[in-house]
Amino acid sequence: MLTIDAVVENARIRTLDPERPTAQRMGIWQGRIIGFDEELDGIAARQCFDLQGAPVLPGFHDAHNHLSKTGERLAAVNLRPTAVKTLDELYQAIAEHAATLAPDAWIRAAGYDQNALGDHPSAEELDKVCGGRPAILEHVSGHMIVANTAAFERAGWADRLNVPDVDGGRVVRDDQQRAHGLLEEKAMGLIMSLVRPSPEEEVIHWLDLGSRQALSYGLTTITEPGAGDPHAIGNSPLDFHYYQRALEQGLLGTRMVLMPYCGTLHELPEIKDSFGLDLGIRTGLGDDRLRVGPVKIWSDGSYIGRSAAMHRCYVGEPENTGYLQYAESDLRRMIIQGHLTGWTVATHAIGDAAIDHVLDAFAEAQRLLPRPEVRHRIEHFALTSPEQVERAAQLGVVPVPQGVFISDFGDGMAASTDEELHGGIYRLKSLLKAGHVLPGSTDSPVSDANPLRCIHDMVNRRTASGALLGPEERLTVQEAVQAYTYGSAYAAGAEKDMGSLSTGKLADFIVLSDDLFSVAEEKISQVDVGATFVGGELVYNEAGINA
Repeated sequence: MLTIDAVVENARIRTLDPERPTAQRMGIWQGRIIGFDEELDGIAARQCFDLQGAPVLPGFHDAHNHLSKTGERLAAVNLRPTAVKTLDELYQAIAEHAATLAPDAWIRAAGYDQNALGDHPSAEELDKVCGGRPAILEHVSGHMIVANTAAFERAGWADRLNVPDVDGGRVVRDDQQRAHGLLEEKAMGLIMSLVRPSPEEEVIHWLDLGSRQALSYGLTTITEPGAGDPHAIGNSPLDFHYYQRALEQGLLGTRMVLMPYCGTLHELPEIKDSFGLDLGIRTGLGDDRLRVGPVKIWSDGSYIGRSAAMHRCYVGEPENTGYLQYAESDLRRMIIQGHLTGWTVATHAIGDAAIDHVLDAFAEAQRLLPRPEVRHRIEHFALTSPEQVERAAQLGVVPVPQGVFISDFGDGMAASTDEELHGGIYRLKSLLKAGHVLPGSTDSPVSDANPLRCIHDMVNRRTASGALLGPEERLTVQEAVQAYTYGSAYAAGAEKDMGSLSTGKLADFIVLSDDLFSVAEEKISQVDVGATFVGGELVYNEAGINA
């Protein structure tokens, strides 16, 4: 009698495979699915998991999740609106944390949102509660920080005077032209360079924290957008090594697709118009546990921070249309060279002006060297016109929006945008209608990494105030779940191995507390993940499943 590794039985399996949409039993051999139901008759298994009728789905895949940054924020003081609701509460939280630190230790905190607090913190007020310690407070978007006077002094600017301007960023100043404390985009490097690159033990600890949370959320695969450049969105030039070490130590439970940041790539003298890593390393190298993904390019800023590059000014700021992170010519060159050198290119573009620049570059790249099979991406694709949606579809570009931003930031985004443009904020249904394969993502830690919260928002599209933002962009439960499984796998070029539960695919699946297709749509976020399996191995077991 044939003996396989494991069988899952007495389950309500929704496979998302149209050839066999449901099943009650599933067999696993060497980390992959070997068959279902009657195909397993007469086959023995070393382990048997009786799920007692619980619903099962393919594992979730977050297409845009900063796992290491998520772990970093889990280890820092939490300033998200759920934790602090006023600036006074923020300063009190910093004071309490400072009292636990050595006199010369750095104070690190993250997650504040000026839209909820009424304003940004300031260096002057931080000085009153930090006890002379240097402090860095990271905005919820990750696109800006606030530093106090001690931090600026360590960087060489006494009393926040003579802080230089930075191309692709902004140093906010007070009436005396001193740095206020708020640094946007590339200006963050003025202070972040003092605490980066991050050491190995710190990054591995963050990956452990982030991975544990991810598995509890049913995430079996994550695409991390940006690594290797400590002055942008990476931790260290050794990021890939740190991920390998975390995997070797059993601390990286999720599968990872890791995007190198464009700052880590350079011209290769042997290849004309090249843009790559040494030895010709590019998208696709690796295995199903850790793989090189697209190169990440940052084109503009943040919607809620009002630094994304827009065609129209932000409401109430008649001279502010945001700005690009790179000169248009440099952005275009990087995208085209990445394409010519064989990379898949994933470009962060939030504002409609930035999106036009990126689409122009992708079109020019395909004209120079047609690569019809490549799946270039636009991360966020936040404010778009119908014409941009259609053009991206014609170019084969994969948009990667974040549905959970509707409840987290929808009110602030709507307030900053002319009312007639509100229907273009984080489109979802329009993308499907145009023929796009839609992925699911949260941009964690900008938003909570929980896919069930994001699926809830994709279906309901209610802001924190209860307003319905873009009702025509609501998805069905089927469409939202499909995005978080097959859609994200497609965006990573991995749909042959994951995204549905089919014979031969990886045995990555989750057990839920309730059936997403049966609960009331307004209660989707109340469903919990009871267990997570990666490669047939039970790696999270809140439900107490016994083998």
